[in-house]
Amino acid sequence: MSFIRGNDRQQSVLFPEVLDDYIRADNPVRFIDAYVDSLDMAELGFTHARASETGRPPYDPADLSRLYIYGYMNKIRSSRQLESATYRNVEILWLLGKLHPDFKTIADFRKDNGEALKKLCREFTLLCKKLDLFGRELVAIDGSKFSAVNHNSRAYTREKLQQMVEGIDEKIRAYFARLEGEDEREDKTATVTTPGELKDHIARLETHKADLKRLKEVLEDTEQSQICLTDPDSRLMRTAGGGRDVCYNVQIVVDEKHKLIVEHDVTNDTNDLNQLAGMAIKAQETLGVERLEVTADAGYYKETEIKHCEDQQISCYVLEPEKSHNQRIGLYTDKDFRYDPEHDCYVCPANHQLTYRSQGIKGRKETMVYEGVVCKTCALRSRCTRSRYNNRRIYRWIDERVIEQMRRRMVEHPEKVKKRKELAEHPFGTIKRSMNQGYFLTRGKAKVAVEVSLSVLAYNIRRVLNILGVAELINALCRLRKTGSFPLFYARVCCQRVREQNLGLWLGCNWKALPLTLTSDRVH
Repeated sequence: MSFIRGNDRQQSVLFPEVLDDYIRADNPVRFIDAYVDSLDMAELGFTHARASETGRPPYDPADLSRLYIYGYMNKIRSSRQLESATYRNVEILWLLGKLHPDFKTIADFRKDNGEALKKLCREFTLLCKKLDLFGRELVAIDGSKFSAVNHNSRAYTREKLQQMVEGIDEKIRAYFARLEGEDEREDKTATVTTPGELKDHIARLETHKADLKRLKEVLEDTEQSQICLTDPDSRLMRTAGGGRDVCYNVQIVVDEKHKLIVEHDVTNDTNDLNQLAGMAIKAQETLGVERLEVTADAGYYKETEIKHCEDQQISCYVLEPEKSHNQRIGLYTDKDFRYDPEHDCYVCPANHQLTYRSQGIKGRKETMVYEGVVCKTCALRSRCTRSRYNNRRIYRWIDERVIEQMRRRMVEHPEKVKKRKELAEHPFGTIKRSMNQGYFLTRGKAKVAVEVSLSVLAYNIRRVLNILGVAELINALCRLRKTGSFPLFYARVCCQRVREQNLGLWLGCNWKALPLTLTSDRVH
């Protein structure tokens, strides 16, 4: 029995195979082609969306958009790798019609069309909304650190700069001591380092010290805590493994129904304390709902952010971190005191009242102070307060009722708190591990935001393809364009009918029956 053999490489055929024969009907590139072809590149803001009458013809932004979407879906993000793939990747050969743009053209396209590429991602989010792929009831918010194009050695904090300056001073003093020793020695033939070389070392250290002092002055003038030299917008952050790395903080909002990303953002804030309300409100606007439920981890717990969400009819399920020092040393915490709204007082574990005394500002929040009366004679005093003379005090935020309502919701619906991990961790795991996009290739917050949008677009497309399939998605595009319910759908006169003919053949529908009504430069 012989092996399965391929065709002879030297065999010529009378009717050669066409490139389309190499792409199966359920290949994702067919949807990438149909999706990009259904959008108006000029309305999205792409440069060279309309070719000029004179000059060298540019590449169609639709073709370069297809290339980037395919690349981010298949772990090919570098412009040089994308250029190489246009010669050897059959799917890209089919997708671009055997075009071979050079790496500089590919890189410049991403650099010059940042806002348009972010809109490209948003259009797919709106498409998912039209296809009813969002549950629009519960979303999870989470953040993750993505490595920036900046080595840790090129990131400086005030403490690090001070330590480096002190270290240079120590080295300079040591070199001067060696110089004095060389001058006192009679036999100078055995010396390893000449005085001239020592002076050169000292000069280089003095120059380095001056550079560090200038960086320190910049930090003081800008009132920043750190500065990064390669990518000034990035920041040194704590990572999940307990280490520190120069990163950006990527935020996502994930819908419960199919774990699709509704909204995303990138920030250089080292923590998530100020991200809850902004991300939740953007998700609410995108989903087009009046009420929304949001779950997040303890890193998002900030009373004012939760209050802002509640004002916008967004119900929060945010884990509350335990920051009380009393709990660590075995004393009663504020949670052990029960608030009595009818009498406006707190009831302590010994069943005594803490009554209202005053109102003021604590921790940049307006708070009311409640103080005990019989604390000095209470049998539980040693377990309640560390003060030897003062009564126990409770500081109540003026809008504490918002937090109390959230606590009751979390007790009544613990399953919504538990869903946070399975919703928010899944997309980050897929993007970082499966798609190998846990680091950035570009510098600057604006360019990094474009990379995040492309990663989110690639993730969402992969998810929807797994849910609906290629044929169903392309069929949905046809239906939406037929009804005119998607605002940026249009057809280009020169090539769209040919594409629809091929599409109709393998979808099994009558391509001539698809409506194409010409109005000015658009076909609806």
